[in-house]
Amino acid sequence: MSSTGYIHSTESFGSVDGPGIRFLIFLQGCRMRCRYCHNPDTWKLGSDACGTTATVDELLNKAERYRSYWGPDGGITVSGGEALLQIDFLIELFEEAHRRGINTCLDTAAQPFTREEPFFGKFERLMHSTDLVLLDIKHIDGEKHRWLTGHDNENILDCARYLSDIAKPVWIRHVLVPGITTDEEQLVRLRQFINTLQNVKRVEVLPYHTLGIFKWQKLGIPYTLTEVSAPTAEQVKHAESILVP
Repeated sequence: MSSTGYIHSTESFGSVDGPGIRFLIFLQGCRMRCRYCHNPDTWKLGSDACGTTATVDELLNKAERYRSYWGPDGGITVSGGEALLQIDFLIELFEEAHRRGINTCLDTAAQPFTREEPFFGKFERLMHSTDLVLLDIKHIDGEKHRWLTGHDNENILDCARYLSDIAKPVWIRHVLVPGITTDEEQLVRLRQFINTLQNVKRVEVLPYHTLGIFKWQKLGIPYTLTEVSAPTAEQVKHAESILVP
């Protein structure tokens, strides 16, 4: 019997969330409270959340309608929210996708990661049917990461180490926020950490934007970065010169 997940939304033709053209599935629920989050409507998990529910088969049947557009590299990407909060559903989704010959990509900030059971055993199983991980490292400094997201980053960095140990292909993503993640010393620290990993296939610098502020206003949540503008082209280029090999 196909299990059911809480779904925020789907997109048919994603071109920036993994290789090729991809069917994007955004799961509901996230514990992090990133100050620049452009989807705060994904935070809640459960029956009172935005979105809907869907079974594994319903999602994959819908995705396969667009399979002819994927090409040799495309497939599905599951994001959030934080997809790992629904790890049981995610395992079934990815295992069924592999049975159908569909490439799978997980977009995650890894905040729920722990080597304690039962999560770790489930994560190990999930990795067997995950072809690529897009790992979002918000900030390399633990204290600043907590200010930015409400959570420490040690378990997130540990997840990166584990993925390296098992040689799971990873793309590192880093959101560039002027005055918060543009500090050269911190960018160098992040690059040094990435250098310790053996599995990183790509590093992406994602410029901060303000397109999601209206969602904060609609939800009645104070937005604390109102004075922050998008990074300049020069700031992006400088960050890429440090982070992108």
